[in-house]
Amino acid sequence: MKLQRMNRRALTLGALAVSGALALTACGSDDNGSSAKSSSSSSTNASSIKCDNAKGQLLADGSSAQKNAIDAWVKAFSQACGVQINYKGGGSGAGVTSFNQGQLAFAGSDSALKPEEVTASKQVCSGGQGIDLPMVGGPLALGYNVPGADNLVLNASTIAKIFNGQITKWNDPAIKALNKSATLPDLKIQAFHRSDESGSTDNFTKYLIAAAPADWKYSGGKAWQAKGGQSAAGSAGVAAGVKQTAGAIGYFELSYVADGLKAVSIDTGASAPVAPSSDSATKAIADAQVVGTGSDLALKLNYTTKADGAYPITLVTYEIICDKGNKAATLPATKAFLTYIASEEGQKVLPTISYAPIPDAIITKVRSTIAGLS
Repeated sequence: MKLQRMNRRALTLGALAVSGALALTACGSDDNGSSAKSSSSSSTNASSIKCDNAKGQLLADGSSAQKNAIDAWVKAFSQACGVQINYKGGGSGAGVTSFNQGQLAFAGSDSALKPEEVTASKQVCSGGQGIDLPMVGGPLALGYNVPGADNLVLNASTIAKIFNGQITKWNDPAIKALNKSATLPDLKIQAFHRSDESGSTDNFTKYLIAAAPADWKYSGGKAWQAKGGQSAAGSAGVAAGVKQTAGAIGYFELSYVADGLKAVSIDTGASAPVAPSSDSATKAIADAQVVGTGSDLALKLNYTTKADGAYPITLVTYEIICDKGNKAATLPATKAFLTYIASEEGQKVLPTISYAPIPDAIITKVRSTIAGLS
């Protein structure tokens, strides 16, 4: 029996070590089995994951941007606590809608709740309301598939014109001026955007509105507004479309830049173009302001930063949860899971899979809020 318990503890630690390989693993397919639930909440356990009274199953949905992070966290938490968590990753819009219909334990969104969404949440959160807990940071990369262009640099104006159909060839003079040493092909640009309502779209267009106002005249939001281009559902769908199409470019999280795709570096006006990375995203998030009130921790990002090493197209994904009035059947497991992912151990997973940890000053407030959920 001692040997079995040691093996189980080793597996719990092993889950974190291999989390970077969990990019698109379906949450509901994890083999939860009969994990060492009782020992995982002990302070003497090798893992610091505390299960408390967590039990049963959780259904969640929302941001596909954070799905790779959620998958890694679910793997570790499920092995430690024996709780099955099914996170669909169907997009921020779908997640918030389902949460406000009372279908989910929590939702993920790359945009903070709008006032009308907070009002709707009061029908589900008995005596309380939905709140935003920033949990996952990361750069929104511009992944591209352009033969011969290995270190592509773009600025806000060229990005806006590409996604608005005003720049249509990769050897356009505006792109060549930013890439003087590159051999750019006479190849048609295929710009991919999200077909579903998405916080990634919201954040990407907020950047364009702020940094290229003369070239991007749309109001923004979770739904794509510009004409033309190619569309696909979810970050994985956009990434797959770009990968399969010569001349393609699309926006998705850095964790989806793989299998031959490359990421654009952005000329922000800083001393050098900035590439998307965990470090460059964290530098941008550290400049954010908390604009939520009460227990809500919504942030305002600075999309026009010119600080050296700060990547401007950075998003924060929030976990949406009731501050009060959560369902009694799912509250213990939900609190235990959120406590783990906000912990130092949970946040340390993020850089290993191309995400950015939430800065200490903010995540400390998140932990305090989670402790008070009821």
